[in-house]
Amino acid sequence: MTERSFLINMPDPSALHGLNDTNLEIIKQHFPKLKLVFRGDNVKAIGDSEQITKFGDCLDLMVNYHDKFQKLTTDNVREILNAGPGMSESIRHSDDDILVYSTLGKPIRARTENQKKLVELSKDNDLLLAIGPAGTGKTYTAIALAVKALKDRKVKRIILSRPAVEAGENLGFLPGDLKEKLDPYLQPLYDALLDMLPYKKLEKMLEEQVIQIAPLAFMRGRTLSNSFAILDEAQNASINQLKMFLTRMGEQSQFIVTGDITQIDLRHKSDSGLPYAMDILKNIKGIGIVKMGREDIIRHKLVNDIVKAYEDSENK
Repeated sequence: MTERSFLINMPDPSALHGLNDTNLEIIKQHFPKLKLVFRGDNVKAIGDSEQITKFGDCLDLMVNYHDKFQKLTTDNVREILNAGPGMSESIRHSDDDILVYSTLGKPIRARTENQKKLVELSKDNDLLLAIGPAGTGKTYTAIALAVKALKDRKVKRIILSRPAVEAGENLGFLPGDLKEKLDPYLQPLYDALLDMLPYKKLEKMLEEQVIQIAPLAFMRGRTLSNSFAILDEAQNASINQLKMFLTRMGEQSQFIVTGDITQIDLRHKSDSGLPYAMDILKNIKGIGIVKMGREDIIRHKLVNDIVKAYEDSENK
């Protein structure tokens, strides 16, 4: 008789149980010779050592399945239990173009040619510059790549940053502490992450600093190793600020810089570091540049017309 404990490595272990513990009943029926005791994030298995090993393998597969697809139905549990270790490959390699799954279980993949180009370039380049108008999915695709890299254990943390240009001199007049003052400017990054990670899991990752979200000014002096770093709204970073961010890159890291050079909020548009960086870095091996256009806009159909109207007005 062998006894062994397993940790259910999920943000919400009750997701394994299923509605009214239906998943647990299926698991127990599949391992009738084992006594299984589920308590919180821990499960104790008592019985034959070979059966316990098989149970542990299936438990890992169920946790990995939920981590990837953000769901674990009774049908999923039956499929995993019946397939056993053979299920492992299908979990890892099905749908190669899918980056991650949303919290609703929907696949998130590159949807336009330039989004696909960004994904392809990320495989061979440690630094990517992605520019384009609003709604082209620059930031969303970049964050999906970051979440995928973290889940695949290619990096140990995600660093997301933005210049807090809009705050300017009025930052001190906003209510709350520094975090509360800055959170509104970083909210789009939270929104994208919440599409891809359950709230409790994201909260835990932020608490443990596996995911860090901070204004650009907070990057100075840091070395970002084993990290996936994204600088959003980079058109509002000065030449020196963008140079500072790019030179934070450490070993085993990947950086993506996104921005829209038609929406520069700096007092003097010529101060923007993004067009300058694109020009001087374009011929360096290991750096990829993607220029998105109106054809990549995936928001409301009116956004495309609005961008075109502004482009036409500026050309006149």
